[in-house]
Amino acid sequence: MEIPQHFSPVAEGAREAVPRLASERDTLVAFLDWHRETFAMKCAGLGQEALSTKAVSPSGLSLHGILRHLAGVERWWFQQQFAGADVPLLHYSDDDPDQDFGSLDGDVTEAMALWRTECARSREIVAAASSLEDRGTSLVTGEPFTLRWLLVNHIAEYARHNGHADLLRESLDGTVGH
Repeated sequence: MEIPQHFSPVAEGAREAVPRLASERDTLVAFLDWHRETFAMKCAGLGQEALSTKAVSPSGLSLHGILRHLAGVERWWFQQQFAGADVPLLHYSDDDPDQDFGSLDGDVTEAMALWRTECARSREIVAAASSLEDRGTSLVTGEPFTLRWLLVNHIAEYARHNGHADLLRESLDGTVGH
């Protein structure tokens, strides 16, 4: 199985790593602190004018691209790394690591169905686990992680992309909230 090269940890020292083997309290606090520091990093080095600028237009993100990306993320984390399944990566190759966002060919209805299928498989894997302490192993670093960590990590993944989706949807038709 190919291991995606772009799935690498954040630059050393940029943020405190979230422990993959920790108590529930320590895991939750670490994720909150990680997101706090992420926000600080997004603001770092910018002055008053830049921080006050309303800038979204140059983004290459699309809802279709995020949909493809999240389908691949579901498979990568739950099936491949947690359950150890030998299944192919979705929307990724070493030659084109950003094809999930960049190659928007194919029918969006099929992309939505694939994402829902991947989510359903992830739910089955979670339901079959005996506890939140069950472990998977990173195919990139070899580090173990708990199901608890994986679920919180996925909450963060979706939170990040839902923020992108909010901006995209508002730009498309003015729909806000939800």
